[in-house]
Amino acid sequence: MISVNDFKTGLTIEFEGDIYTVLEFQHVKPGKGAAFVRSKLKNIRNGNTVEKTFRAGETVSRAMIEHRDVQYLYASGQDHTFMDNETYDQFTLSSDQLEWELKFLKENMNVKIASYQGEILGISLPNSVELRVVEAEPGIKGNTATGATKNAKLETGLTVQVPLFINQDDVLLIDTREGKYISRA
Repeated sequence: MISVNDFKTGLTIEFEGDIYTVLEFQHVKPGKGAAFVRSKLKNIRNGNTVEKTFRAGETVSRAMIEHRDVQYLYASGQDHTFMDNETYDQFTLSSDQLEWELKFLKENMNVKIASYQGEILGISLPNSVELRVVEAEPGIKGNTATGATKNAKLETGLTVQVPLFINQDDVLLIDTREGKYISRA
């Protein structure tokens, strides 16, 4: 158990049967009445954000999220198979669970998986990945004074804005948090 007075940003707690990450918290000591902690919590299972007020000194259960290194093996329809790098156990996740991550996943890529008491909550990508350009619009000469860009389709199906000098088969460094071009690899 952990006191709400010890909340920190990024702390994971179990509350009302769900798992939450503390996004924001504020200790409030009004001139009249008891102190309390106002917090903003994000549900890890469904991504919803809620605001909750706790009385000072109230306790909640701490959720210990386990992170393991896994390797993405292959896709089979809507299922995506991963392998634990230590135990070699294989498991699958659906496309619905990996909506954002699928834009960056390639076969044999190493990622981290988050789990809580055996329940897989999701995967964590590295901050940037290298992806090959499979289709790029031709660069149009002319209006380049303001850093002109064009669309490029990557091997995972993601389309990003890139500078005009990028061509097909170039390998690019892509930011997985925002889905944007960083540089050539």
